[in-house]
Amino acid sequence: MNEFLLGSAVLVLAAVAAGLARVLRGPGDTERIMAAQLLGTGGIAALLLFGATADSTSAIDLALLLALLAAFAAIAFVKKGTTHECPGDADAAAAVAPATVSGPAAGGDQR
Repeated sequence: MNEFLLGSAVLVLAAVAAGLARVLRGPGDTERIMAAQLLGTGGIAALLLFGATADSTSAIDLALLLALLAAFAAIAFVKKGTTHECPGDADAAAAVAPATVSGPAAGGDQR
């Protein structure tokens, strides 16, 4: 059983290594954070598999810490992205705003 868990951990680490290339070459921030989340998830899985193979509670504790840090990294990315205004927001707000009407249709005095 230990050989199977160890082989699975190596396979997960190979997938993590492939995701590292995306982090380094990602065309945009969104692709990079998604690849970083893949790295975190793969690292957690590999640590849990190694911990189960070696009966190591410290590897399991480290995996839980990595899961916590990965969640905070995703939250920080979302918070960073919401502080910037989208370029199309001004155009959308102008299209939704009601037009100013003058004259009798506006409820003014008709005398």
